[in-house]
Amino acid sequence: MSDKEIKSVNGTKEKVLSGLFWTFGERILAQGVSFVLSIILARLLFPSEYGIIAMVMVFINIANVFTSTGFGESLVQKKDADELDFSTVFFCTLSLSILIYIILFIAAPYIATFYHTGEIVWVLRILSIKIVLSSIATVQHAYVQKKMMFKKFFFSTLGGTIVSGILGIALAYSGFGVWALVFQYLTNTVIDILVLLKTVPWHPRLIFSIERAKQLMNFGWKLVVANLINSVYNELRSLIIGRSYSSADLAYYNKGNQIPALAITNIDTAIGNVVFPAMSAAENKVRLKIIGRRAMKTTSYIIFPIMLGLMVISRPLILLLLTDKWSSSIIYMQILCLYWMTQPIQTTNWQIIKAVGRSDLCLKLEILKKIIGIIMIIVAMHFGVFAIAISAAVFGFISMIINILPNKNLIDYSIKEQFLDIFPALVSAIVMGIGVYLVSYLTLPIIVQIATQIVVGIVIYVGVSYIFKIESFEYILRMIKTKGSAV
Repeated sequence: MSDKEIKSVNGTKEKVLSGLFWTFGERILAQGVSFVLSIILARLLFPSEYGIIAMVMVFINIANVFTSTGFGESLVQKKDADELDFSTVFFCTLSLSILIYIILFIAAPYIATFYHTGEIVWVLRILSIKIVLSSIATVQHAYVQKKMMFKKFFFSTLGGTIVSGILGIALAYSGFGVWALVFQYLTNTVIDILVLLKTVPWHPRLIFSIERAKQLMNFGWKLVVANLINSVYNELRSLIIGRSYSSADLAYYNKGNQIPALAITNIDTAIGNVVFPAMSAAENKVRLKIIGRRAMKTTSYIIFPIMLGLMVISRPLILLLLTDKWSSSIIYMQILCLYWMTQPIQTTNWQIIKAVGRSDLCLKLEILKKIIGIIMIIVAMHFGVFAIAISAAVFGFISMIINILPNKNLIDYSIKEQFLDIFPALVSAIVMGIGVYLVSYLTLPIIVQIATQIVVGIVIYVGVSYIFKIESFEYILRMIKTKGSAV
């Protein structure tokens, strides 16, 4: 390897590790604060009020796909993106978001009729403003991710989370009900935008190129459609539960999903945001495979024990944090932890496919996976919400295998090799889970039981990792000891 190549690799390492530090800081601190605030809100509000927001967010989350993906990822993937590209994307996403808002505003009464509740009309119309607001920061997010300036995310996310959370709690305590959640979401988005506009050096200019828009969309439209399919599929369960059952059933399902999803958001998404630009900048497939394997090993080593641990302690955890009124969420949390365990493998393989520029393959994979998934949901919906949760867990494993398959040809990363990379973390996590479960047989106060299970889990997992010299464990130790000089 030449001096120039070595310098390039070292520079990428430093950016990746710096990005991981700030992204983990943002996720762990900001989302940790958000989680605490959500617990307080859950104690103040009723499950049915959370269910109304969940119904509305089905449509907002789907709409956000058009403005938050595709164009932004095109900017990150394009190696020579310039000022004209960034400004062009800004005006495209802003115009599209306004059009989508108008459509949702008009459609609100019809959506309320579908759910058999008129209460959501103005909730949807007001909360949909979030789509337009979020589009303003789309390019700033892409700029920060492309330049690996993740420190910017730290301040915008943390500030928005704290201020909006306090506002939401104050409104909930004052009896505003579902509107406390509406204004919490909007305030969070506004503060995020203001901080990014202040701290990120890029700002839109009055320049636009139809030709550049076409070039970027040539890559981005396939990701938009792929993400749209994925988003519609993910929201389909909420749509069916909210329509066929009750807002309370939907709230229980979503609350059971919240804690494992939060852990994934903090870890898997953080690593993915940093690794994707590093993968896109990789000089060759050999380097791309090295980055991909490192991401696979590290995320699975961290996520596997967290998911299995949460599954084991779900009952005492929900009863302690959310009280008995949310006890129906316990079974859903246990099942959905299995679903979220598959995410590090899915995400890493997905990032690799995007990094080599195969957005067409991303689209084909999403179509295949979601056809399978929709069939499973249609069958499960006739057997209740529990069956819907089971179908999600099973689909997670099917989706994982489908995402793995193409990378044998793309970068010579086979199923066998990937399984061997995650196997040590999986076995160690299972051993840990058994130990944590055995603690539940002790007669202990609920908070003491949870604390004991966490300590026992950490001791077993670290002990097994040390005794058997698991590579990911030693890698993390080297990073800590050398303050990020090793990759």
